[in-house]
Amino acid sequence: MTCFQCGRTLSSDEIAVYRRLVNRAAAECLCISCFAKEFSVTEELIRQKIRQFREMGCTLFSNSAGS
Repeated sequence: MTCFQCGRTLSSDEIAVYRRLVNRAAAECLCISCFAKEFSVTEELIRQKIRQFREMGCTLFSNSAGS
């Protein structure tokens, strides 16, 4: 899957965080950079949310960091 704004190939965690925070059934997603710009947050905040959701055991996120 690619970012629908910039066309960059997405990691599984980028897809997961977009689906977790925006639309669970999203067929298109944003990369971390475009997500941050679109929602006026920092990229670091999104990375923190990925870590938080993974630690909570959310099944949308892979077990290995940075996938």
